[in-house]
Amino acid sequence: MKTILETSRLVFKEISLDLVDDMYMMYRMPEVHQYTGEPLMNSLEEMKKAIQARVENYSKYGYGRWAAFLKKDSQFIGWAGLAYLPEFDEIDLGYRFLPKYWGNGYATEASEAILKYGFEQLQLERIIAIAMKENKASIRVMQKVGMQFDKLAPYDSGGEDVVWYWCNQKLFRNFQASKPKGE
Repeated sequence: MKTILETSRLVFKEISLDLVDDMYMMYRMPEVHQYTGEPLMNSLEEMKKAIQARVENYSKYGYGRWAAFLKKDSQFIGWAGLAYLPEFDEIDLGYRFLPKYWGNGYATEASEAILKYGFEQLQLERIIAIAMKENKASIRVMQKVGMQFDKLAPYDSGGEDVVWYWCNQKLFRNFQASKPKGE
């Protein structure tokens, strides 16, 4: 698996079929999908197809969702990364972690590194993040990494509302510059 980026505690690599069992286990956990609007995976074959779609995105767009590992022991903890959403013509920052790793700041650490990568390495103009309005933890992560509220919109073709946040290069640079040293 190709390494994409690293933070002080995490390593992000391209997702491959080598991770089918780990990914399938995560995609079978109801608590992981509580705020995604997605159904649980029903088979390893379904998971393999989802992984293959991610692999295709790497070559099609030059980015994607990446497997996240703890740097200290190479333990798989979930995924984080960027995805092009053709239905909105937007690039989305997203993440999903195993519940035992929640509350450790990994989502914030990952999101900040991915925004930096997106703006500095990929030269993206704008990155969004979308969360169900009940997902207070994800909304807080968006705010902590300097993203700004954009709008409240219906999820898919109706249903529950989701919040949209956005960031561009200038906003991100200004946010980074305003942070106290060592944060």
